[in-house]
Amino acid sequence: MDKEKMTSLQRVLTTLGHKEPDRVPLFLLLTMHGAKELGMGIKEYFSKGEHVAEGQLRMREKFNNDCLYSFFYAPLEVESWGGEVIYYEDGPPNSGAPFITSPAGINDLQAPEIMEKPCLSKVLEATRLMKKEIGDAAPIIGVVMSPFSLPVMQLGFEAYIELIYKEPALFRRLMEINEQFCVEWANAQLAAGATAICYFDPVSSSTIIPRELYLKTGHPVAERTIGKINGPTATHMASGNVLPIISDIAETGTAVVGVSALEDLTELKQVSRGKLTLLGNLNGLEMVHWSREEATAVVKNAIAQAAAGGGYILADNHGEIPYQVPDEVLLAISDAVRTFGNYPMDKQVITDG
Repeated sequence: MDKEKMTSLQRVLTTLGHKEPDRVPLFLLLTMHGAKELGMGIKEYFSKGEHVAEGQLRMREKFNNDCLYSFFYAPLEVESWGGEVIYYEDGPPNSGAPFITSPAGINDLQAPEIMEKPCLSKVLEATRLMKKEIGDAAPIIGVVMSPFSLPVMQLGFEAYIELIYKEPALFRRLMEINEQFCVEWANAQLAAGATAICYFDPVSSSTIIPRELYLKTGHPVAERTIGKINGPTATHMASGNVLPIISDIAETGTAVVGVSALEDLTELKQVSRGKLTLLGNLNGLEMVHWSREEATAVVKNAIAQAAAGGGYILADNHGEIPYQVPDEVLLAISDAVRTFGNYPMDKQVITDG
């Protein structure tokens, strides 16, 4: 394949194969900046699939992004179960009170019918519109909440942790229902044109639970679920640590892992080489205050630590860049990737890292 003529999709596929493409792929995972670009409030922006599709296409053009991101907001899935969504003027929508008010309610729970839920249909419409426009030039990344992490919004965090430890039968029942929903939702997005699915699973992170509990809970859930998804997946811990379980994550069949800004990219690359592609690990919160020079330095350092040999995609560490990050910082990140991320790597870039 001619490196001089790589499309975004070719670039990503090459790095997923642990080979060096023309340059490091850049995934600016922007969910709300499209609203700014279209002159809309966040609630209005997410009200129609065509708004998000247009916003994503503009973000790709403006920042030379290597992906389109069909993710709307985290509580979208609990909205389909009847849960409340709370909107903000300058941040991502959040979930309201848990809709499962008692563990006993799990016995009567039924997964939503994907095609009957308007909130899910908007995502599918956005995906179809993006696919129609972009074709195979760039990957479209769909998103699901893992069956193991979704209960934080279904039950609330404390009640869910108690369920795991005290109600194993109800926990298994909830996983069964959530796995069914997750697989159907992922495959509906793939059928609509998504290239791959991001499997958000923050509760499995070593930041939240110990590895021993993960191996009994989140790990088998991921193995079962990912095995039924009809396309490639990327597992993301939404800023959580992954190093203690990175070999376990590789066993689930996922191709990519999102890594935390609190972890060392050099060490992560050493243990993941040939097994998983790393996605990350720019600190989205710090990004809000970066100067152009700071953005350039951070990008250069990340590339020096993780890019050699392929298997690395530059992105933020959370899976959603804050609304407050200014365009000039995003442009600086994009420019730095094109300056320092070209293969073969300049020896000075690697040395500086």
